[in-house]
Amino acid sequence: MVTEKFRRQLRQESEKWWSEGLIDAALYDRLSERYQLQTLEKDASNRFVTILMGLGGILLGLAVITFVAANWQAWSRGFRVTLLLSLFVGVNAAGFYLWRSPTPGISQKSASQKPGYQKPGYQKLGHGLLLLGALILGANLALMSQMFHESGDFYELLLVWGLGVAMMAHGLRLVSLGILSLILIGLGYWLGWLDWTSGQASFPLQLLVMHMPLAIALIFIPLAHWSRSRVLFGLSALLIATALVLNFMPLISWGASASGWLMTIAFTLPSALLWSYPSRWRLTRSPRSLPPTFQPDSFSPIARKLAIASLSFSLYLFSFRGGWQDFMGVSNAARSALNWQPMVDALLFSLVAGLGWLELLQEKRRSRFQEKFLNSGIIAAILGLMAGVFILHFEVHPIAPVAILIFNILLFLLAIGLIRDGLALSDRQSFWVGMSLLVLGILSRMLEYDTGLLLKSVAFALCGVGVILSGLWFERKIVTRSPH
Repeated sequence: MVTEKFRRQLRQESEKWWSEGLIDAALYDRLSERYQLQTLEKDASNRFVTILMGLGGILLGLAVITFVAANWQAWSRGFRVTLLLSLFVGVNAAGFYLWRSPTPGISQKSASQKPGYQKPGYQKLGHGLLLLGALILGANLALMSQMFHESGDFYELLLVWGLGVAMMAHGLRLVSLGILSLILIGLGYWLGWLDWTSGQASFPLQLLVMHMPLAIALIFIPLAHWSRSRVLFGLSALLIATALVLNFMPLISWGASASGWLMTIAFTLPSALLWSYPSRWRLTRSPRSLPPTFQPDSFSPIARKLAIASLSFSLYLFSFRGGWQDFMGVSNAARSALNWQPMVDALLFSLVAGLGWLELLQEKRRSRFQEKFLNSGIIAAILGLMAGVFILHFEVHPIAPVAILIFNILLFLLAIGLIRDGLALSDRQSFWVGMSLLVLGILSRMLEYDTGLLLKSVAFALCGVGVILSGLWFERKIVTRSPH
């Protein structure tokens, strides 16, 4: 979308071009109409009015909160319930009405297609009221539970609150509500995970925490596709990968049965799932008379970047000697209380990942040339080696020294592969991520093992000089490749 800064600069430059005779009045009028240059002052006025209304609304809200707090104990329970429900319904109804209000003299569809179009102030105000309504929902849940003496943990409030906001986000297709809901559920999951692993969580919400990866995938991934939000998709995928790892950690203990297989699932499945995110299976919004369909979109690069990040984390974690020690060490009673519920999510995600890798195999057969070094074959080989080392070390015979060596080699191979792809494709992000991973691996090995201070100083100096020289050479190479 064209920013207001660009529109203001374009208006100044186009007026200068017109005065200098570079363009005529007709071309200036076409530019002004295309980018809505005549509405810049009106848009600024609408923004100013919105800010004033927002500040006034905050002050009015504080006044209402103070008034309610002063008379809360004197009011009856029925009146308090009616007041809370009326406030929630009123704010959301007003927000929905303002948010859906049509623009005077222009339809919503045609207005959204204009490059310089900005939502009027009252529509932004409606959006803000909807967010305020989502916050009021949490306050209502807390106050209702207090009035009816329903005790519970704070993470239960966060989870129920997040699910309620998620329903609002699905109904309105609002990305902001989806992100707020994801944050609430993520915080609730983290606090609930601590209670779950200690055996203190309540049963209904314990199931939600135990199946959090599947719940996030069913709630937020379709919403990200319908709203075409990369931010929401990236945050959802990150929470799914994190929850898959955390939910298996309490089950893993040194000498426990099937620990090698559990380690394989926890530290290879997230990367395999994200890398093989099916390129053809994309849920997109269809007309109301038709069911949703799967079509290509631009989420696959985000999933692959997260897969590289997940793989880098796993390789870096197990490149240390301490990575091969006992993780949680929970008691047998606590482990039996977990009921192995995360295996259900792992089975379903493994099925999805398997279908995705079958599709990648078909694409590889159709394509004879792959420009990237870190292609699907290299990623599959790294994941296969990781799984083999986990199973051999935990299930057959401990091979900690060999395992540490293998993981360090894989870590440096991944870093060099990213650097190579950055150089071949002139991709700054891949180059600098690879360089950072390479330097981090070298410095970590120098600090972990008992080496002399002189050797450490030499390593630091060589890494610093190497980063500077390689960065300058890379930037010079990009400049020489760029067209003139």
